[in-house]
Amino acid sequence: MMTTKIRGLTSGVGYKRTCGLLLGGLLLFMTAGAAQAAPALLSHQAPLELDGSAAGWILTSTALVLLMTLPGLALFYGGMVRRKNVIATITQSLGVAAVVTLAWFAAGYSLSFGVGQPIAGYSGDEVNSVIGSLEAVFLRGVTPETAHAVAPALPEYLWIAFQLTFAIITPALVTGAFAERLKYSGLLLFTGLWTLLVYAPICHWVWGGGFLGSAGVLDFAGGAVVHVNSGVAGLVCAVFLGARKGYGVSPIVAHNPVLTMIGASLLLVGWIGFNAGSAWAADAIAAVALLNTLLAAMAASLTWKIVEVIEKRKPSLIGVLSGLIAGLVAITPAAGFVDPMGAVIIGLIAGPVCYAASVWIKKLLRYDDSLDAFGIHGAGGVAGAILTGVFASAAVNAAGADASVMKQLWGLGVTAGWSAGVTFLILIVCKLTTGLRVSESQEDDGLDGHLHGEVLEAS
Repeated sequence: MMTTKIRGLTSGVGYKRTCGLLLGGLLLFMTAGAAQAAPALLSHQAPLELDGSAAGWILTSTALVLLMTLPGLALFYGGMVRRKNVIATITQSLGVAAVVTLAWFAAGYSLSFGVGQPIAGYSGDEVNSVIGSLEAVFLRGVTPETAHAVAPALPEYLWIAFQLTFAIITPALVTGAFAERLKYSGLLLFTGLWTLLVYAPICHWVWGGGFLGSAGVLDFAGGAVVHVNSGVAGLVCAVFLGARKGYGVSPIVAHNPVLTMIGASLLLVGWIGFNAGSAWAADAIAAVALLNTLLAAMAASLTWKIVEVIEKRKPSLIGVLSGLIAGLVAITPAAGFVDPMGAVIIGLIAGPVCYAASVWIKKLLRYDDSLDAFGIHGAGGVAGAILTGVFASAAVNAAGADASVMKQLWGLGVTAGWSAGVTFLILIVCKLTTGLRVSESQEDDGLDGHLHGEVLEAS
């Protein structure tokens, strides 16, 4: 068979074979290039396996949890302060939301939910037991195709946003402890440092693969991470700053309980996303968490009211609403672990416990926790976390099979110790830089005009 040379190639069988080799090489090159172009997953990531129903529920829950802070908590706190400080108090919630959002984007998410890497002679597992990583700073490596390994059914961007709303409300709760006396600049610096140095580590210890979660400490939606953490930090802030001028001498009366009622109602609705959303899916655990949330809230509102009537002969609106929030706080760590009977008992206990902390203990120890950040969130979170160890049921959630009070106490001790110690150090830094407390004349006149140039007109 004769062949003809064509640019060094031969026709016939040789030509066909050469073309096949060239095409095969081209396909191999393209495949290798595509593989090289596809970004490697970060240590905490998994490929997205989208579950549309789960994603839809968490989208809704994210909006509900954000509603808890803006406008829920802002109005709840705003109604309880004096008229001259309403704008300043509401603005604190807005400032916190802005600072936390950027801190979460920059490093908070990566520190909380990243997987710790080997460093300075410590293995990756040792580092990860304490803190996450910096792999995902500024959300580097996060794409529409990635998911966090603990929630592969959810887009990672959605997971980041959902967890962000928890990070926002936690320092926002702290502001209730120092309402009516803190500089706005001090608040912003405090919030940024506190988010990265207090919230992120504790979040990682419990939810991000750290040593508390690995030890079996149960916290379904934030009893320790959110409420005990913020309550203890609030107590430290209240003691560090000192009492408001005139506290304990002249009455300091809530200017608008109706505003507080609106805020509490928004908190109640938002808490459905807070607790039921923490199931990460629209499933049976989300359903029991939702029902438990409502049961505990109403039970605590009732028992707070009973104690208040026994002591003061009248149930105040602020008191009834405080009891409602106390029940919501106490059920948070237990919501997806206990049955409805357990939820009712937790709520019934939470009302008197938080009343005692907010009224009797505060009066006995003479600290000015302005809006009962510790009295409700600290005390309620502690009670709820301990009772989670008592009432957690494997029949409701298999994760509750090994629950114990001792594990819960261990988690509470670590959380409270870290929160108190680092919060104190952050307050010192803020005092030496931005300053913390407003002047006496500013406090007398009210923070609204002095700090924000706006005041509510007299009715």
